[in-house]
Amino acid sequence: MLQSIEARTGAAVGTSWPESTPAEIDQAVAAAATVADTFAATSAAQRASLLRALALALEADGTALIALADLETGLGLPRLTGELARTTFQLRGFADVLDAGTIHAVLADDAAVAGAPPVGRPRLAKVRVPVGPVAMFSASNFPFAFSVLGGDTAAALAAGCPVVVKGHPAHPALSRQTAALAQRVVAEQSLPAGVFGFVQGAAIAVGVQLVQAPAVAAVAFTGSFKGGTALAKLASERPRPIPFYGELGSVNPLVVLPAAAEKSGAELAATLAGSIALGAGQFCTSPGVILAFKDAASDAFVAAFAQALQATQPHAMLSAAIRSTFDNGVARWRATDSLTPLVADDAAGAAMPRPFLAEVQAADFIANHALHEEVFGSAALVVRVVSVDEAIAVLRSIGGSLTATLWGAETESDATRSLVRAATQIAGRVLFAGVPTGVAVTQAQLHGGPFPASTQPFTTSVGYAAVDRFLRPVALQDAPAWLL
Repeated sequence: MLQSIEARTGAAVGTSWPESTPAEIDQAVAAAATVADTFAATSAAQRASLLRALALALEADGTALIALADLETGLGLPRLTGELARTTFQLRGFADVLDAGTIHAVLADDAAVAGAPPVGRPRLAKVRVPVGPVAMFSASNFPFAFSVLGGDTAAALAAGCPVVVKGHPAHPALSRQTAALAQRVVAEQSLPAGVFGFVQGAAIAVGVQLVQAPAVAAVAFTGSFKGGTALAKLASERPRPIPFYGELGSVNPLVVLPAAAEKSGAELAATLAGSIALGAGQFCTSPGVILAFKDAASDAFVAAFAQALQATQPHAMLSAAIRSTFDNGVARWRATDSLTPLVADDAAGAAMPRPFLAEVQAADFIANHALHEEVFGSAALVVRVVSVDEAIAVLRSIGGSLTATLWGAETESDATRSLVRAATQIAGRVLFAGVPTGVAVTQAQLHGGPFPASTQPFTTSVGYAAVDRFLRPVALQDAPAWLL
């Protein structure tokens, strides 16, 4: 059974309702498969109209949806108001891309050349076609922007793929209400109901059945490493393997070079503390590993950073399960002999979490793989390094990450070039200013990264290039004019 829970108190709200049954999941996938060809044949203008209508409907129901989201997530009205605006922005953004004609444009058109091969050839045109029904797993930490009508859904619909969305059990009532809104808009747009399907359930079996459904052509997932890798394995072991676009989180290393610490250490320390405490640290891009050098300016930066983080008070976390995972992760860090606590209030059992910060030497960090794993919440490690080479070794030990941030790399040198090269090898997005918590929705965005940050590092789950995940290239040879 599914139950709406008030995040701040843990109290049940309203009556419970049943999870989607295996038969209902099969029906949702079958409906998507039935309309896949019809929806793929719709015009760009039709799909743009759908996306804009969804944005308008979200705005029209915004007050009620935001209040429900706040009740179930505890994220606060200002944060959720901004997130709803981001969600409608990206829906309209994909509509604008459709209007521009770039999604289904001919990618390449090689004219025929008379004569024998290899010089002679037929006419070849490369186009892209929708892959078919997409299974979309909603995320817990962004109840609008990465949930039922979030970026994955917008990208799939823009591509011409029907979706079957799995609502997240951490905000089940919001998910159900948003899905009902989407289904109403699909009907008002005179599109078949199978364009948007919805299933719910906290049981692992619900997600497993969705990934294994033969008609599903691709999966989009944002969530935990454990859950994502398990589902990715199922997708690859199907009789007909399908792409699994999993965004699994990361530790998002941030390097503070001595020049940055000396120039504006106190200001950067406050900015970083705010980033780590933002949303109780429940951002997939929250900085979790801070590389600081061993010099006077860096020592002062670390002290100011710890003081600023100590002064923050993260709000209640999204669910009891997420809070328990955070507390367990902090407990593991507390029990690690190589760590020296810097901010370590014991909040186990308290209503609100407390931030945690500890310091570790680079060699100890590199040697202990458990320290490379994300603790989802307001927790971070300061890794002390003695050189750029040691900083690079730390970055490489982490492996794949959604982001890497380099403060103080403005001056070109052999050292900074090497550091930038290392950062680009392990991250999908490299920042030279600001903090990684905040992902702009643009064409140039890359929200992904080498494994374990994501399962498909050549793709993005944020920005308009996300549509590429749901379009497959096809070469048309000597195609009739009407087709091109």
